[in-house]
Amino acid sequence: MPKNFGIRDNKLLKEALTHRSYIHEYRVKGLKDNEELEFLGDAVLGLVISDYLYRRYPEYSCGELSKLKAVIVSEKILSKRAKTLGIGRYLLLGKGEERAGGRDRPSILSDALEAIIGALYLDRGLETARHFILREFSEEIDSLVKRKYLQDYKGWLQEIIQARFKRKPRYQVIGERGPQHRKVFTVEARLGKRVMGRGRGRSKKEAEQRAAQQALVRMESEKVER
Repeated sequence: MPKNFGIRDNKLLKEALTHRSYIHEYRVKGLKDNEELEFLGDAVLGLVISDYLYRRYPEYSCGELSKLKAVIVSEKILSKRAKTLGIGRYLLLGKGEERAGGRDRPSILSDALEAIIGALYLDRGLETARHFILREFSEEIDSLVKRKYLQDYKGWLQEIIQARFKRKPRYQVIGERGPQHRKVFTVEARLGKRVMGRGRGRSKKEAEQRAAQQALVRMESEKVER
């Protein structure tokens, strides 16, 4: 009997734990994969985390809060929490995905955790879902803040880009102005040909950090708009 993660509706629970590979192979009548619940859970997770950050860290700018949120809802953190909860052992996977190590695959684990959040929201409402999310993520958030990860925009942008696209962002100086002792550099953060963000600074390093910060804010904005 699978762990219910607080979900009382067995149909919702089973759907949350069903990967699309299982549906493709077994064609169980009336059973859906967890992609729709994942979509809903992603929205609920984003709302709860945003509310928590807004209330707990009012001294931070919008950019800093957006960056911290992007880190918390990243595949790395979600899959880490999913492993702590033991979600992998309860997943319904196709035989091919099972052989390929799907129970430990970060993308599958993070999607399943979001699906569980979506199912919990439908089954028991927002406050129960909020309690579950904060129980799992509040210490992680506070730990990140204490370690001052907010200051390293480049490091976190690279981590998120690598997890999502399996590539690294690169930085290119596109402009310099002012006398030698007071130069201002303009730098773009790029992923392939795409400009992710742009920043200015008294040094190339400062400009790179600001470009990475803008990239993180834009990524979060794009996620909300989708």
